[in-house]
Amino acid sequence: MPRPIARVLALLELLQSGGIRTATELADRLDVDERTVRHYVGHLVDLDVPVESVRGRHGGYRLAPGYRMPPLMLNDDEALAVLLGLLAGERAGLTTATGTASETATAKIRRVLPERLRHRLDAVLGSLAFTARPGEAAAPESGVLLPVADAVNHRRPIAVRYTAADGRRSERTLHPHGLVAHAGRWYVTASDPTTGQDRTFRLDRITDVRTLPGSFEPPTGPDPAKRVLTSLATAPYRHRVTLYVQATADHVHTRLPPGIAIVEELPTPDDADRQADGWSRVDLRVDRLDWLPATLASLDRPFSIERPAELRELVEALAERLARSARRSPPRA
Repeated sequence: MPRPIARVLALLELLQSGGIRTATELADRLDVDERTVRHYVGHLVDLDVPVESVRGRHGGYRLAPGYRMPPLMLNDDEALAVLLGLLAGERAGLTTATGTASETATAKIRRVLPERLRHRLDAVLGSLAFTARPGEAAAPESGVLLPVADAVNHRRPIAVRYTAADGRRSERTLHPHGLVAHAGRWYVTASDPTTGQDRTFRLDRITDVRTLPGSFEPPTGPDPAKRVLTSLATAPYRHRVTLYVQATADHVHTRLPPGIAIVEELPTPDDADRQADGWSRVDLRVDRLDWLPATLASLDRPFSIERPAELRELVEALAERLARSARRSPPRA
């Protein structure tokens, strides 16, 4: 698309966001001068787009009230990208808990697509299967997500009501500094000004968000995503596991994701074989140990268990079962 046309369309999108836009602001956003902005506005008027010029100290350009864009024009790739994005977002828990937003948005898009394209997209969506099980996602209410996101963006404190995993309810004042979507759930990383501690909260357990006066400075250190993964990996569980694997952290994370295990690559001794991978320390907390032996075997790397002793026994038992199966003759027909 020629650059002037692309910028004219960009101007239309800016005006559609509402309010009055000054010529200086539009020129900065479009990377042109104010004279060119006036030229682009003339193009839109020639296309019967009702752009109004508002005079005065706070004047500028705006779209006439009540103006609606013509039907959506998407090519095949764009339409597929939008509809798959809506569907994947719903399945992954990246939508709000209102439940129908993705469905109504999808229906509106389908109504304005050409019939040929609509039928082709219906064939894709009708034959598509997701491996995620229903009910895994825990989407937040839009009345929670939007004010929390605004508070994160503008560094405003908030007051919330929170229900913990054990059902306990509390009222808290938080300094939210990051939003993270992980494994079908939304989290907010925040500081508690009364205790000075950094915490991670699930948005689907938050209600009654109120923005408070004042502002705060976000903490230094790991980014919000890393804070959430570390919080999940160090949450209190029945068993604390520590082991060593002769592999890189990236290789360990192929079987033990960051939200489950904290992996630290250890310094390699000067006399070590440089051709082999070094060792990594792996810490994780789990409620059950029975799945770990097979997972460790699937790493296909030497490993050593520091604790608990029960895990060592489970690994030995799995090894014995595998050895017996390897020696067993196949059944006769």
